[in-house]
Amino acid sequence: MEAAVALADEDGAASFSMRKLAERLQVEAMSLYHHFAGKDQILDGMVDAVFSEMEVPFGPDWKAAMRERALTARAVMTRHPWAVGLVDSRSNPGHATLRHHEAVVRCLRSAGFSVQLAAHAFALMDSYIYGFVLQEQNLPLQGAEGFEEVAGNLLAQMPAEEFPYLTEMAVEHVMQPGYSFGKEFTFGLELILDGLERELAKELL
Repeated sequence: MEAAVALADEDGAASFSMRKLAERLQVEAMSLYHHFAGKDQILDGMVDAVFSEMEVPFGPDWKAAMRERALTARAVMTRHPWAVGLVDSRSNPGHATLRHHEAVVRCLRSAGFSVQLAAHAFALMDSYIYGFVLQEQNLPLQGAEGFEEVAGNLLAQMPAEEFPYLTEMAVEHVMQPGYSFGKEFTFGLELILDGLERELAKELL
């Protein structure tokens, strides 16, 4: 499975094929069918391999556990950019995937979340994590210099008097030293965790 993941890291999941995997392993493509039923089974295994790299949340402090889990999940998805489009698409989750999901729900339920609130929290956090990673992957440039260049080009084309608030944000935020779009992730994550904490407090009253 390591070879399949490496191949997807290089070329993306869309171009992944049994033939390419066989070439990577230096075997005949048909020989793979002695070990796997088909491409879908390999994709299932690739997704499971990705989940095996993620931090499994545990401990009495649910916020700390969910924070670490989110940060780790984002880091893993960044290493494997193809995975964000596959993690929720598989109908045959592997052991690592199920173990990870079980740990998330156990952590929330042990902290006092009702079944319903735990489900809401799980869906909300995953939507945020995967959505942010997808947005981050589609940005035209990466790094502080890249963002500064994009903002500078935008300012050159954008009349400040017509778009004063966009100009203000570009100059006072995006073009400031040390700016990183990635920092927006932790800001949003803390808002979500604080909101879930308030909802949990209501349930525990």
